[in-house]
Amino acid sequence: MAITKIHAIKATVHKAVNYICNPAKTDESILISSFGCSPETAAFDFKFTLSKTNQADPNKAFHLIQAFAPGEVAYKEAHQIGLELADKLLEGKYSYIVSTHIDKGHVHNHIIFCAADNVNHEKYHDCKQTYYHIRRMNDELCSEHQLSVISPTNQRGKSYKEWSSGRNRTSWKNKLKQDIDETIQTADTYEECIELIRAKGYEIKGESFGENTLKYISFRPLDREHFVRGSVKSLGAEYTKEKIKERIETKALEQPQKRVPFPARKKPLIKDYSSKKLIDTSEEKFTQSPGLQHWATIENLKIAASSYSNAGSISELEKQIESKSILSKTARSSLVETERQLKDLGQVLKYAEQYQTNHIYHIRYRKSKDPDAYLRRHETELLLHDGAENMLKRFDINLKNLDIDKLRSDYNALYTKKESLQKTYKSAEKDIQSLNRKLDNLNQYLDRVPNQEQTLNRKPEKDSTML
Repeated sequence: MAITKIHAIKATVHKAVNYICNPAKTDESILISSFGCSPETAAFDFKFTLSKTNQADPNKAFHLIQAFAPGEVAYKEAHQIGLELADKLLEGKYSYIVSTHIDKGHVHNHIIFCAADNVNHEKYHDCKQTYYHIRRMNDELCSEHQLSVISPTNQRGKSYKEWSSGRNRTSWKNKLKQDIDETIQTADTYEECIELIRAKGYEIKGESFGENTLKYISFRPLDREHFVRGSVKSLGAEYTKEKIKERIETKALEQPQKRVPFPARKKPLIKDYSSKKLIDTSEEKFTQSPGLQHWATIENLKIAASSYSNAGSISELEKQIESKSILSKTARSSLVETERQLKDLGQVLKYAEQYQTNHIYHIRYRKSKDPDAYLRRHETELLLHDGAENMLKRFDINLKNLDIDKLRSDYNALYTKKESLQKTYKSAEKDIQSLNRKLDNLNQYLDRVPNQEQTLNRKPEKDSTML
């Protein structure tokens, strides 16, 4: 990745050339090249060329800076890229000098070229269009040399721009209704539906029923400032908490009735054996000892009975595993997307702080009577400012309304969302592990072979980039 900056030199061409050709900055003058002039006589060469033009603007030369990301490119390759940029931009018409500075933490090229060309004696026209032309050529060269180039549209996932753009549109409400519809189809109870909606990245309040509870249920993605009510006016009659609960209960009536387990006791009279693993009585020590085998048989009966009692039935236990698996996958998918958004927003926040810190140098540079001299004194600050400005523009950030406090607040909201999703994901995985152990006990005790589809669904999904 490389950034570019260009400004006109209206006086002191010799000082600018002496600065960029400083042996201490250019590996004892090894990293200096020129075309149509020499570093020692460039000021006189430029003056001669300028004397042949009739255009009256005061520009004598232009100073172009090309800076690379730290550690991304070697000195010689950086110098070669600088030469290629000069040749591609100036097309052999303008005299130029290219020097590569290696004295800072970031390698960068300085290109000074005459304001008038040697062929038609016309002045170089510097404007926004020409600057964008330089940027495009710069990016093309970076791609050819296999250096990083950040595209305005990030294909890895949802960018910060995309993530925050929903603030000014109502389309997110359609997405919310779609998510609610999906969870209603998946969940068996109202409470499970609420848990699944939270796993999709929504904050919920007012979901409970009772005299002292809120009248309306409300939903809010953690990247928005305000909740939206689940009311007839806001989302529609199908998305009130009463209607959501009714839709789930109606769906349950249309499905085959489940076996209702006995009510759980507040204080169990017997020990809960469901967390234990079934004893393998085929071992030699059990076959040779009837007493030990009798004990193991009774223990296995307790384990199987406890597992069955907690689940209600094998089919119910399998349904619980399936439901928890959906919750786990949903939370995991939302977590991966949230981590991508955090990474993008972290980049934006980093460059925003860098831009704000060095913006004062940019202002003073623009007001300076001798910009080239000011550049020589504050080269690092100006390069950092321009690099940050360039990156923020590629992220589609409006620099006039840059609000770092708001960016930090957005980052903290996303981080809170990430922690909540991690908690949901880990809890669901723990429940799945416990339920699978109970199902294994029952399958083993009853000599029951689980179907292949369910065995595949029970395979844990690993993601090294998460958690």
